[in-house]
Amino acid sequence: MAHGRDTTVVLALVLLCGVLHGELAESMEYTVGDGRGWTFGSGSWSNGKRFLAGDMLVFKYAPGAHNDNVVVVDATGHNSCSAPGGAVRYSSGNDNVTLTRGTSFFICGIPGHCAAGMKMAVTAA
Repeated sequence: MAHGRDTTVVLALVLLCGVLHGELAESMEYTVGDGRGWTFGSGSWSNGKRFLAGDMLVFKYAPGAHNDNVVVVDATGHNSCSAPGGAVRYSSGNDNVTLTRGTSFFICGIPGHCAAGMKMAVTAA
């Protein structure tokens, strides 16, 4: 009888590993703006795409010319093109952001860029 129990435990562990591996394998990496990168007009790039928590957004742009090229904000910051103190800011030119469940908001922190449309909202299930 112990042999049957051992087989059940092993089978359960194999299934659990398969489920966990499947969840990890489902995470996708997306380059914001595709070949154009994070630039003017990128705000509509996410339209029609289905994102999941754990997916990674890669913001590519020319680094060094400006700081705060990608700033993580809330809905108010997105709508008003303003970043609160303590906002997460990126400027490497190859910034990786892992999505969490819900809506994430991003703006360009360079003066005038967000107001000209360089902002984006992404919703992950």
